[in-house]
Amino acid sequence: MRVLVIHNQLWAHYKSKLFAEIHKVFEEKFPDSSFFVTHIADHEASRGAMKNDDSISFYHYPYQVLFHTNLEAVGFKNRLVALFRAFHRYNPTVLNVTGYFDWAQVLLMCYARLKGVKIVLSTESSTADHNRSVIKEMIKSRIVGLAHACFCFGSSSAQYLKTLGVPDDRIAVKNAAVIDESIIRTRFDKAREAGGKTGNSFIFVGRLALEKNLEMLINAFKKVNQSAKHSWKLLLVGNGPEEEKLRTLAAGDPLIEFAGSHAWYTVPEFLAKSDVLILPSKSEPWGLVVNEAMVCSMPVIVSEKCGCAPDLVRQGQNGYLFHPDQIAELETALASFINNPEQIVDMGAKSMEIIKPFSSTNVAAEMVACYEKLNDR
Repeated sequence: MRVLVIHNQLWAHYKSKLFAEIHKVFEEKFPDSSFFVTHIADHEASRGAMKNDDSISFYHYPYQVLFHTNLEAVGFKNRLVALFRAFHRYNPTVLNVTGYFDWAQVLLMCYARLKGVKIVLSTESSTADHNRSVIKEMIKSRIVGLAHACFCFGSSSAQYLKTLGVPDDRIAVKNAAVIDESIIRTRFDKAREAGGKTGNSFIFVGRLALEKNLEMLINAFKKVNQSAKHSWKLLLVGNGPEEEKLRTLAAGDPLIEFAGSHAWYTVPEFLAKSDVLILPSKSEPWGLVVNEAMVCSMPVIVSEKCGCAPDLVRQGQNGYLFHPDQIAELETALASFINNPEQIVDMGAKSMEIIKPFSSTNVAAEMVACYEKLNDR
């Protein structure tokens, strides 16, 4: 068995954890087989300034990077030629490609099928993350039809694949939304032990962009907090095109703090200063920051439009769901924690229980089992 994974960027640390776990399974159970990852570029342009922690080694699996630049700088022709060369050099029996938006990878899928190679398609798209075009959906249906098996982030993603004509028995992994849970939890615990947390706080982590629905969050927070007996804080971690507008909206409220953009591995330090994570997005394929918060035993408030919502949020058990157009629903969720902070511990424990199936170790084992099954056909 020779498995070749085509992945967009080396930078994606959460995928590096998953690839490392897959490689470990190969070494332990299939020593005569091989697993290799070909990354197209170092990072996406928007993540060029984000660095990994030099004290942590992330890449415990065999890989290559085709272009040491940002992904957007690699033209279609160069990408296509390089991918075909990588394919012929490795000569896989199973090819795992990332998504259906890159026509270079789609053409490689077609070629690999003709060569008798088994195809696995990894996708993050869900039913609610974008408005759909009939023509585009028809094209996607043809593309996903090339795959012998699919890996997807969660149940919403699996449901979307079904609308594209993929039968349930070809969706081999339905919980591929994983993070580096060991690093996240270790850093969270260390930060909590160091102290520094004062009072109660909600936290948002992500880009300060229109689709994140932060204007509604700030308005809801200000309204609920004004009438509360015990005021909470709201911490916004990240930057983006809406930052100036949001700072103006929050001006004069000392309980709203903008922390700026920070490296991913420092996020647990901010989570440790907070009690409840909020992800109010109008559109979100998944929302891995929710995984991170839940690994840290935190309750969550999540928009129904986030891909993770059906899998990770149990209404009233580990947090609350709300419609991103209904500010009253968000206000109710905020008020529930402000008025009843004693529920935080139990809800956080429930988050830890719910997130367990999304363990990188478990998901890696499921993926390798799929590779083996396809290879033996």
